[in-house]
Amino acid sequence: MTESNHRIVHVALDERSVVRRSAEVEHERAVAIFDLLEDNLFRPDECPDSGPYHLHLSMEDNRMLFDIRDTADQDLSKVLLPLTPFRTIVRDYFMICDSYYKAIKKASPSQIEAIDMGRRGLHNEGSELLRERLAGKVQVDHNTARRLFTLICVLHIRG
Repeated sequence: MTESNHRIVHVALDERSVVRRSAEVEHERAVAIFDLLEDNLFRPDECPDSGPYHLHLSMEDNRMLFDIRDTADQDLSKVLLPLTPFRTIVRDYFMICDSYYKAIKKASPSQIEAIDMGRRGLHNEGSELLRERLAGKVQVDHNTARRLFTLICVLHIRG
């Protein structure tokens, strides 16, 4: 099994669990999916040599479901991840993103940079928490965790 098989080649988001999103959020979602598919490391512990993988993400109650499938879309594994530990980080991340999107319209470059540094810091914090919570279930690298955290945030938006 080559390292190239330990990767996600398709991502599907359960759109039933989300409502209308802003153009900025839609852009973040599209970029996260594009970047994730371009470069990722994804190795489920239950089926480490069954890749490459299709990943279907959805919300169930207050948990994120990682529905892992093979390229023929056959079920391989399901990982349920409680989102309670992410609640504060996601809330803070949304607030700082809102500030960032407002700032890019009228703030000075130094103000935008300061807000963006805070935004990246929270994003890294969420990504590391995701890696910790997936430990023993799915191995991911830092960049994969960052992109998956973005998708968790997108699916976390409720009406």
